[in-house]
Amino acid sequence: MKIAQVAPITESVPPKLYGGTERIVSFLTEELVRRGHDVTLFASGDSQTKARLCSYPDKAWRIQPCCSDVLAVQILQLERVFRELDLYDIVHFHTDYLQFPFLRRLPVNHVTTLHGRLDLPEHTMIFNEYREAPVVSISNNQRKALPMANWQKTVYNGIDDSLLNFNPESGCYLAFLGRITADKGVVEAIEIAMRSGVELKIAAKVDPTDQAYFHEKVLPLLDHPLINFIGEINEIEKSDFLGNAAALLFPIKWPEPFGLVMIEALACGTPVVAFNRGSVPEILQNFVTGFIVNSIEEAIASVGRLHLISRYQCRDVFERRFRATAMTDEYLDVYHQLISSHDGACNAGTSPTKY
Repeated sequence: MKIAQVAPITESVPPKLYGGTERIVSFLTEELVRRGHDVTLFASGDSQTKARLCSYPDKAWRIQPCCSDVLAVQILQLERVFRELDLYDIVHFHTDYLQFPFLRRLPVNHVTTLHGRLDLPEHTMIFNEYREAPVVSISNNQRKALPMANWQKTVYNGIDDSLLNFNPESGCYLAFLGRITADKGVVEAIEIAMRSGVELKIAAKVDPTDQAYFHEKVLPLLDHPLINFIGEINEIEKSDFLGNAAALLFPIKWPEPFGLVMIEALACGTPVVAFNRGSVPEILQNFVTGFIVNSIEEAIASVGRLHLISRYQCRDVFERRFRATAMTDEYLDVYHQLISSHDGACNAGTSPTKY
């Protein structure tokens, strides 16, 4: 099958540091290539892949401080995609909804995975207009805000199981990994650790838009002897950081559509203590791979019960549910269904829907 993968341009594929969507695109692309498919990856020029790379821009937008208008760069990337539409059996977009107006006017098999939050008022307007666009969710919870969307399937994210090493021995610190923002709950993680009397290591990036929050709310808490702020870490450092932790704290305050860090922790055998929001109940199994809690007090109590969770069980659940191979199987099913439906419409003598 000839497949195009269209990645965001914010980060390279795979990302050098933070970048969940770009990491998933990389795992999917490389697994499709491994299976013998003819894959083209549309991504920034500093990406690395065994697929054919159609690169634009030369470097990921995040590391180009001179780029003041990312929309212009995104439009130019899409121009390169649409020049080649006839080459592919299907085009898989990971770029939100920017391509929808173009796809409505061009007959091509396509699907879009929606990787972000969908509960904003503007999303309702977009998906009321483009109800025909086939989309994939990364959790069932993610769909709730947009019941009118043309959902094809929920495909849970999967990662390469060779990148994160299993550690059967529990460490003595709690971990927070991700991005410093109010929605991610880093202040709550700090409170949980301090009240539990357990060291917390924070490996997180601070975006320019979150600098004020960091300096006002987070920085004053970092002087505590139990709090160790490491900063942003790369993929190589992640395995030791998560694998040597007693647990990952995930006290989110928003409807998280997936939460890639949860399955990264499980791959290392590390249980997760997470707030009961968004996709959490779909990803975690309470008292099996960690604890799903509804308050800081419940989280503190769960820290004292981590010895009840089997790290072997955490890894086993990861291997059964969240490997890149399983994710690729699911996406191939989506591709075949869309192509078959398009061929069926043509064979029936009707014009295929032009998205």
